[in-house]
Amino acid sequence: MAVTALEIRHRAVLLDGHRFGAAGAYEKIAGVLRLAVDPANPANRAITDLGLAPRNARGAVEASADFYLLQPVDPARGNRRLLLDVPNRGRKVALGMFNSTPRVPDPSTPEDFGNGFLMRHGYTVAWVGWQHDVPRQDGLMALTVPAARGANGPISGPVRCLWRPNVRVETLPLADRYHIPHPAADLDDPDARLTVRDHAGAPAVAVPRTAWRFPDASHIALAGGFAPGKIYELVYRAVHPPLVGLGFAAVRDAAAWLRFADAAQGNPSAGRLERAYAFGVSQSGRFLRHLLSLGLDEDEAGRPVFDAVVPHVAGARRGEFNHRFGQPSLNALAAVGSLFPFTDAEQTDPVTGERGALLGRLLARGRMPKIVTINTSAEYWRGDASLVHTDVEGRADVEPLAGTRVYLFAGTQHTPGALPPPDADPNTGGRGLQPFNVVDYAPLLRAALVNLDRWVTEGAEPPPSAVPRLSDGTAVPAEATAPVFEQIPGVRFPDRIGRPRRLDFGPEWARGVVTELPPKVGAPFATFVSAVDGDGNETAGLRPVELLVPLATYTGWNPRHPEQGAPGDLMSMMGSTLPFPRTRDERQAGGDPRRSIEERYPSRAAYLERARAAAMALVAARHMLAEDVDAVLERAGQLWDLVTTGTI
Repeated sequence: MAVTALEIRHRAVLLDGHRFGAAGAYEKIAGVLRLAVDPANPANRAITDLGLAPRNARGAVEASADFYLLQPVDPARGNRRLLLDVPNRGRKVALGMFNSTPRVPDPSTPEDFGNGFLMRHGYTVAWVGWQHDVPRQDGLMALTVPAARGANGPISGPVRCLWRPNVRVETLPLADRYHIPHPAADLDDPDARLTVRDHAGAPAVAVPRTAWRFPDASHIALAGGFAPGKIYELVYRAVHPPLVGLGFAAVRDAAAWLRFADAAQGNPSAGRLERAYAFGVSQSGRFLRHLLSLGLDEDEAGRPVFDAVVPHVAGARRGEFNHRFGQPSLNALAAVGSLFPFTDAEQTDPVTGERGALLGRLLARGRMPKIVTINTSAEYWRGDASLVHTDVEGRADVEPLAGTRVYLFAGTQHTPGALPPPDADPNTGGRGLQPFNVVDYAPLLRAALVNLDRWVTEGAEPPPSAVPRLSDGTAVPAEATAPVFEQIPGVRFPDRIGRPRRLDFGPEWARGVVTELPPKVGAPFATFVSAVDGDGNETAGLRPVELLVPLATYTGWNPRHPEQGAPGDLMSMMGSTLPFPRTRDERQAGGDPRRSIEERYPSRAAYLERARAAAMALVAARHMLAEDVDAVLERAGQLWDLVTTGTI
C-alpha cells in the first residue's frame, strides 16, 4: 500500500463531546501522510514523469500530504461511509457545501459545523493535500513532491501564466493568486513573451520586452502597471518540474488506506468503513473528472477505491493536474483542461478526427463507480458545461451512461447564493454590474448525496438526469436568450460568450509534455445553455423553490463592473438577481415586461404558502429532504423581505 505512515500531530474530541444526533460525538485527527508510490505498478502508469523521479532504497517515489479527518468517536454510531472531500486550492469545502457553514481551515466551533448535516448522517469526512503549489500557511492543505530529473541534467520547459486584474497593480506573481509559482529559470530571458488583450476574444498584442521585467524568479512587473479588465498572458521557461500528477496518487491512496488498512498500519479508521465517496468542488471537481479519465480510481493492489464520485461545478473540463510544469491552480478556458473528450460515452470530433470518451479507461476495464455530475447555470454560461451531455458539433444529445447522473441546478451561480448578496466576489474581489445571485442550492445538493448513497448501498435509482436537451428545445445557444434579457430594464446582455476551442499543445502532449505555448487555437466547440421563460428564468434542470415561486430573475451570469474594465465580458463564476417590480405601477413606469410581485402574490403569507407547496413537491420528487423544508421556507421569507424593501 502506497501510504507508509500517518504522523498524527493533533487529535481531540470536537466541541467538548457535543452529540450530532444519533452519530454522537466526533473527533478530529490532523497530521501528515507519508506515501511511497511504486513507478513499476500498472496502477501508476498514467502519472506523468513518475519514471523520472528520485527513488528511495526500495525503488519507490516518496511524497507527503497534509491530512485531516473527522469521524464519530463511537465507530458503531457512524454510517460506515467515507466522504473524501478533495480540497479546493488547499481549502476544505464539504462542510461549507453540505453543512451550510463558512469555510474554515480548522473547524472548531459550533458555527463551523453549521446544520451538522454530514455529522448527523454519520459520515467520516477526510481531506488530503494533493496540490504541490499550495502555500504552506493559513491551514491550507498541500502535497510535497519531488521534481523530475533527466538523465543528462535538469529538465526545462515552457510555462504560461494568465491574469486579469480587477485593480491596477504594478507586480503580479507567476501563479494564480496566492499559489507557489514555477520560478523563472532566467530573469533576463529574451525569449519570454508577454501579451495583452483588451477583452475576451480580442487579439493578443505583444508587450515590448523593455516594458516589463522579472523583479525576482517568482514575479513579473510592468511599467505603468497591469490595467484592470485586460487579459495578460506570459510564456517563460522554468526548470525542475514537480511531479504534479502525484496528487492523484495522494487522493486515491489516502482513501484506499482509510478504507482497507488495518490498525497495525496506523489507520485510525480501521474496520469502520464499507463505502468511499469522493466529492470535489470547482477546481477539485475538475480534478475528479481528470482522475476518472486516467483510470486512477484503483489502488496499487487493483482494488476499486471509490464507490461513487461527485464532480460538482466542474463543467466539462479537467485541469493542469498531470503534465510537466502543470499549474493545478490555473483556471483558464484555453488550457489543457479543455481538451477533448468531454462526454462519458465515446464520440468522434469530426474536425480533428479524434475519438474518445472521458471514461474510456473505465469502460475498457468494465468497472466504474457511480458518478453524479452537477453544474450550475454559471458553468453553462462560462461556455463549457453542456459538453458533458451534447456532442461537439451541437447536433445531438449524448445520453448519460447507466451508472451516471447529470444535473443542472437551474438559476444558480457557482457557489450557493447569500442573503444579502455581497458587493464583491469574496475570492477575487470581482464586482458585477448587477446584484449577485442569491439562490441557495445547498438543499438540492444534500438531497443528491442522500440519493447517491441509497443508489450505492440499496440499489435505489436516483431521480433521472435533468439537463438542457437539444431534443426538446431546452438547450439553446446563449445568444438566443438575449431578446428576453434585453427587455428587462437596466440589464446588459454580455457582448461576448466564451466557448472552448480546439487546442494543440504540441507533438509531445500524449506523454504529458507541453511544447506549444500559447497553444495553437482551432475551431470552437458548440455549446448551449438552458432556455428561459418570459421572466428570464431557466426552464431546464432542477428548479429550486426560488425559481418555482419566483420573486426575481436569477441568472448564472453577470457582466463585469465597468470600474473593473471590460464590462462587455462576463464574470467567471457569479450570477445575478434581477428583482421583479414590486407593484403594477412600478412595472408600467419602468417598462418592465415581467409581472410585478403584487400581481403574482396577494401577500407575504400567500407567497410563503406557494413556496411551501413547491418545497413539498421537491421533497416528493426526491430533490429536497424533508428536514430542509422549514429552513427553506424561513429563507424564502427573508428573500421576500429583502426584495420587497427594494434594498437588493
